[in-house]
Amino acid sequence: MTAAVNTGERAETRPAGDAIEKKASGSSFYLAMRVMPKAEREAMFAIYAFCRAVDDIADDGVGSPADRRAALNKWRSDIDALFQGTVSPRVRFLDDTVKHFGLKKDDFHAVIDGMEMDVDESMQDANLAMLDLYCDRVASAVGRLSVKVFGMEEDPGTQLAHHLGRALQLTNILRDLDEDAGLGRLYLPSEFLDQAGIETRDPGRVISDPAIDVACRALAKVAWRHYEESDRVFRARPKGKLRAPRLMSEVYSRILAKMESMGWAPPRERVRIGKAALLFIMLRYGLAG
Repeated sequence: MTAAVNTGERAETRPAGDAIEKKASGSSFYLAMRVMPKAEREAMFAIYAFCRAVDDIADDGVGSPADRRAALNKWRSDIDALFQGTVSPRVRFLDDTVKHFGLKKDDFHAVIDGMEMDVDESMQDANLAMLDLYCDRVASAVGRLSVKVFGMEEDPGTQLAHHLGRALQLTNILRDLDEDAGLGRLYLPSEFLDQAGIETRDPGRVISDPAIDVACRALAKVAWRHYEESDRVFRARPKGKLRAPRLMSEVYSRILAKMESMGWAPPRERVRIGKAALLFIMLRYGLAG
């Protein structure tokens, strides 16, 4: 469940360009990418296509876990070959983006590793350290690919990817409790569940327990710390085209704030940002920067 690409459509191979934009339309990712120049926007949709493809392998439940691991390994092999100069048809849409923006093979591999954690159900009873590793793989690694496209320098780019990626992913986790439980997944760390007095690790029973609010508020504090650190990077005015990540940060932090005000005890409503608020954010960060 990657933070920026959780839109739900099945994907195996995606071409970059208009087709990808159509698939992503309606998501906050799409809104953020629309404010970018054409070359950078197309590169981001190529990254989106890759993430969508491997995320779908983990999420759609087609085939056995062994089948899905094999499918992820095929992507690893194709990525390896791409960086060695052999471009298979399935990864051709990434070729220009990888070369032009100097993307790193290890970051593509990290995303696949994160998807494999879902296939292997590694997050079923994870502690904070395991959750942090998961967030690094499925979100901050995407951020490390993205900041290259944004034109950021290495140090501030790495910091922004680290903190904003985690902030967005933790917000997604807190928003998608019911959806994830329906897939048999539980991302809340064991330390916070223990603090809330929740002994079970069965996803359905956890999300039905009113004490889940305690665990979720503890995780929200972790997310806010990452938002604060990413804001520190923005305030330093680093080099790069930063309208898109600033817009994403604003949208997701508002979602987190709204969830906090509503609480996480059942029954829950999926939190959304209204069109008027989105328009305001778009005007402020999309046009003003």
